[in-house]
Amino acid sequence: QELPFSLSKNLILSLRGKCIMNMLARTVLGLYTDDDEAENYSPENLIRQSISLIARFPVIVAYAYFGMRHSFQRKSLIIRHPRPELSIAENFLYMLKGDKYTRLEADLLDLALVLHAEHGGGNNSTFTTRVVSSAQTDTYSAIAAALGSLKGGLHGGANIKVIEMMNNIKDNVKNWGDENEVDSYLEKMLNKQAFDKTGKIYGIGHAIYTLSDPRCVLLKEQARQLAKEKGREDEYNLYASIEKLAPKAFYRFKGANSKTIAANVDFYSGFVYQCLDIPEELYTPIFAIARVPGWAAHRIEEVTSTS
Repeated sequence: QELPFSLSKNLILSLRGKCIMNMLARTVLGLYTDDDEAENYSPENLIRQSISLIARFPVIVAYAYFGMRHSFQRKSLIIRHPRPELSIAENFLYMLKGDKYTRLEADLLDLALVLHAEHGGGNNSTFTTRVVSSAQTDTYSAIAAALGSLKGGLHGGANIKVIEMMNNIKDNVKNWGDENEVDSYLEKMLNKQAFDKTGKIYGIGHAIYTLSDPRCVLLKEQARQLAKEKGREDEYNLYASIEKLAPKAFYRFKGANSKTIAANVDFYSGFVYQCLDIPEELYTPIFAIARVPGWAAHRIEEVTSTS
């Protein structure tokens, strides 16, 4: 969905910033001024506002990215208007890359957006949405608050930490196909002797999912197909090897009383975005594009149940 020209020009293309998440939140707040029914809390109006935000998030993110890139990286300013016949995933890839994307790429981004949309409501940004909405504030303020939560590195930046970890592993493990060498390096990480020395293996484990993260299972299979299309099968196999070895290494390190863990959806999502040639600056904003339908649904439930 197109943005009002004044907002695109003044809040995104003129008042540019280095942080796309902050630009997204600022623009969401700016949309309040363009909504004559901004303080109308009827279910019908909440649904209208929600659909509008879901449709506009990819446009805001794409415009903010190119504005940031032009101002701070001295690259060309490219603005592609959204096309109504395309899906959200297709439109985002089109605004980012033009027509240079495949059917598999569009389908995989669409899957990633669906898998990241919501999984129960106990996460930080959804909780923020419900808390702020319980005070009966407007939709734009509530969603901006959720964006502030998602921006945090302990919430929306998880897949970036996985990418950083994997880059470190690729630099330090000579033979990616040698499971003993990979396992040895994972033990060094758990013993705080490697990577960031926190003792963590990022992308492994989840507060809710233990036996498996069903989102990860679905994304992994599609990631394998994308890796084959992009000629990155060796890298994919390294990811799969770590997914297999990390829980065993964790069990040895923690002992018999350790909980069962498995890879979570963030383990493969960064790899998928890399294969799609999506810059790291967009990883967390893409999470926001995916998560806004869940925020909107929780907000509607919170407002209508207390009104």
